[in-house]
Amino acid sequence: MQLIRCCLTFELFKVDFWVFKCFSPPGSNTGIGKVTAVDLARRGARVVLACRSKERGEAALVDVKRESGSDNVVFMQLDLGSLTSVRTFAETFLKTEARLDILINNAGVYMQGRTADGLGMMFGVNHIGHFLLTHLLLERLKRCGPSRVVNVSSTAHNFGKIDFDCLNTHKALGLGTSFMEVLQVYSDSKLCNVLFTHELAKKLQGTDVTCYSLHPGAINTELARNTSSVLQMCLKPFTAFFFKNPVQGAQTTLHCALQEGLEPLSGRYFSNCTVRNVYAKAKDDAAAKKLWEFSERVCGLV
Repeated sequence: MQLIRCCLTFELFKVDFWVFKCFSPPGSNTGIGKVTAVDLARRGARVVLACRSKERGEAALVDVKRESGSDNVVFMQLDLGSLTSVRTFAETFLKTEARLDILINNAGVYMQGRTADGLGMMFGVNHIGHFLLTHLLLERLKRCGPSRVVNVSSTAHNFGKIDFDCLNTHKALGLGTSFMEVLQVYSDSKLCNVLFTHELAKKLQGTDVTCYSLHPGAINTELARNTSSVLQMCLKPFTAFFFKNPVQGAQTTLHCALQEGLEPLSGRYFSNCTVRNVYAKAKDDAAAKKLWEFSERVCGLV
């Protein structure tokens, strides 16, 4: 039986994990990223954990090995907010890992600020970091096909919009700092995930690589650890009753990564392990192409 290799990105306030056959899931040191990594390792996959924090990533490595009973798990440092870090990670990965079967772009942040490259934090981490990482690993995915790219988005994308004027002027999806303005920027970044998947599927036609975006559900994790303590306190009673726990939240990610027969649905959006229709703005060919071309310029790919 062939060993599946995965890469998973995860962050701890930002969690990054990638999944490959080698699985590499961004966002794998806490929340659904960590649960995803444990499940994949338990199934016999080789899992590469990609995390910004060396300390937290190494701690997650110990946890994933212990909980999965597998030693075939490794940690590689990655800061999705730094294009240099993304390139260094990809170079190291390609030198040390012979295969990549599943790439899970799971990392996400909910905070304003700027990345090391001067991009808006949520645009840079939630979209651009994953865009560049996927680009740099795409040839390996093609060589190891059939393979998959799984982009963890959110139902918040329904409220998103892409302000290309703001992107061109400020390299950010928005500049506001109020609660509603920050929520809007987060929603915009999640729309970027869905549009990226839509356009990626087009570019992958004729290859053995497919891609999917998904909403994991409202998850009680550390994503909002940078929001105010008052807001976190107010939400806590509701999360216990209405939010999924990380195990439940990881199921749609695992479905998109592992379920047989999903190839005809490449580029589609999933929720609760089911393909879902999206609003016109989330499958807008012109907007998806424009975002792709802008992302290429930001990453220095053209």
